[in-house]
Amino acid sequence: MHESVRVHGEAAPTSWGLPDPARVDPAVLGALLARHGWQRRGGGEGPYSRWIPPGGSASLLVPRTRAFPDSEDLLSEALTALARSAAPSAREILVALTVPSDEIRWRREVPEPAAGAADWLGAEQLHTAARQILLAGALAVRGRAGYHGARRRSRALGALGPVLTGPGPGGRSLTAFVPVAPGRPVAVRLHHALHATREAVDYQRATGGMEAFDNAVAAGVSRELTEALVALVRGSEGAAIALDWAPAAGTPDGCPARPEPVEFSPGDLPALRRAGARYLRDEPAVTVRITGAVVRLRRSGPRGAGVVRLRVLAGAEVPHVRIELDEEAYRIAGQAHLVGLPVRVEGRLESRLESRGGFRRLTGASQVVPVQVDDEERDRLMKSLQENVDFFEEACAGE
Repeated sequence: MHESVRVHGEAAPTSWGLPDPARVDPAVLGALLARHGWQRRGGGEGPYSRWIPPGGSASLLVPRTRAFPDSEDLLSEALTALARSAAPSAREILVALTVPSDEIRWRREVPEPAAGAADWLGAEQLHTAARQILLAGALAVRGRAGYHGARRRSRALGALGPVLTGPGPGGRSLTAFVPVAPGRPVAVRLHHALHATREAVDYQRATGGMEAFDNAVAAGVSRELTEALVALVRGSEGAAIALDWAPAAGTPDGCPARPEPVEFSPGDLPALRRAGARYLRDEPAVTVRITGAVVRLRRSGPRGAGVVRLRVLAGAEVPHVRIELDEEAYRIAGQAHLVGLPVRVEGRLESRLESRGGFRRLTGASQVVPVQVDDEERDRLMKSLQENVDFFEEACAGE
């Protein structure tokens, strides 16, 4: 079985049954075998090909087409042999056949570990960086920005739900299987963003200028991506990211059929760090009108201004915002909280980096008013009030 982990959750084994031989395209199977280094024997235009895995263990007999009476039986035998094969690539081929996927591969060049613990730590670092890179690609699909912060994050993580990763031997490599439906936009955006990052780093190292990073935002480059690449390269002698398109889906428009791997070295780290800081500094605040449920109120005394936390229902793609309100607006928010009504407020989402990411603070708040909701929504908000009653007591009694 293929050991796989969902990129957005804890590591968990996933059992893959054998692909249905009736649905396997022999041409796609042949393309996957060739991609993973299997050698074809018996050239020419005959009905079958014999494939030898790297290392020369048991071979597979694969029909070239489904036009022959025994083609499905041969495909079934080939799939069973793959499931039993000791070749690491056999499992990856089965995954790609089960769910047509674009494959993204990471590899870190690191010294030979002195102990087994170093292997484990390196594998954890690789997995974390790969997950961050995939998230940066998913964020870029939902909007171009030099710094995303908390914006769009939940939807981006949701898009990565079907993605699986399989570690390579030694903890130095990792493969992500990104299903074509619905994940191809993420793979395409990452392809463009990684190459744009490589070009911007080269320009910065040659000229000292950072303007290429400004232009690269249009290709999907962001602070999230540069920070992920720093995490990937840090502590290594270099790292590479390669991408292969799913043979069953073909090459996406505007992309090469066989993209060149993108490589980064420790010498690239200063440029990547400078770019990340620049993206954070230059990302503008966003004017919004937010509707949200009051989930926390806090002020230092029984009167005066206070701080309110809203669970965002509409108006911005962030889960929560923190707002400092004057005494009157704070009173309105408290009353709305008591009766189970959300409030609407206008202000500017600030991009400043906080402990949980930027765009979680609303400044210049104005026009704070309660919003009418239906009975079902009010009951849900009242339940939230009961669960967070301690927060409201803090607001009433002071600290």
